[in-house]
Amino acid sequence: MPCNPDLLRSVPLFSLLDDDETAVLASQVELKTYASRERIYKLGAPGGQAYVMVTGKVRVSTVDEDGQEVIVDEPSVGEIFGFASMLEQTPHHTNAVALEGSTCLEIDRHDITVLLERKPHAGMDLLTVLGRQIHAAQELARVRASRNPNDIIEKEATFGERIADAVAGFGGSWTFISLFGIVLAVYTLINVVLGGNAWDPYPFILLNLFLSMLAAIQAPVIMMSQNRQNTRDRLRSELDFDVNRRAETEIQGLARKLNLLDDKMHDFDSLLRNAVIDRSTLPS
Repeated sequence: MPCNPDLLRSVPLFSLLDDDETAVLASQVELKTYASRERIYKLGAPGGQAYVMVTGKVRVSTVDEDGQEVIVDEPSVGEIFGFASMLEQTPHHTNAVALEGSTCLEIDRHDITVLLERKPHAGMDLLTVLGRQIHAAQELARVRASRNPNDIIEKEATFGERIADAVAGFGGSWTFISLFGIVLAVYTLINVVLGGNAWDPYPFILLNLFLSMLAAIQAPVIMMSQNRQNTRDRLRSELDFDVNRRAETEIQGLARKLNLLDDKMHDFDSLLRNAVIDRSTLPS
């Protein structure tokens, strides 16, 4: 539906426009309303439009290589999302979903063209928004690269998986071995001393039943813990690969700068030698 010019004045991006320019832009942009959990645009959709937050709450996210959702931004009132794809006319690289009932201004390239023709200084506001998005992306990359795999695994662990880790940790300790050995020794010693009155005489059939039941329960629990350890090792190796790749890129960039500096030093030495030779040829 059409946009009220007064609504545009409350948006920081358009606050510098005068009344005539605000009226022109209001006649071009469209105000859209989204219900809670409604998708505004999805990953890979044509990026013909960008959106300005007016009211409500929107989450902009993407999907990483592991298939996990990564929150890119939660724009506040007056901030733009989907702007880069609209300018480049490329498919969206993110998903945008309304977390609650929200209203957004939908704008396209033509609207931005008219805005810049009538108010060139508004371009700095657009660049400021893009700069914030770039910083947000850099911060996201920094945090994702420095994440601790142990923290991620513990955060996503269920109650049963935590129990499995505790059982596996206790079952593989000297404490468990010592206690288990003491219990077996006391159990067998009591039954041997009691002789015919023993509740589990030799060959300790009841004890063997308890041991079989314990092994049947303990084995899958330990396997669950081992699977989690494998997941942790895989995540750690992926993070190490990302760090090594980034370090390799930085080293290559540093090597290029050193090579450029070396070339400049050679050129400077050549100029200096030529200057000395030219001075020596001058008549005294």
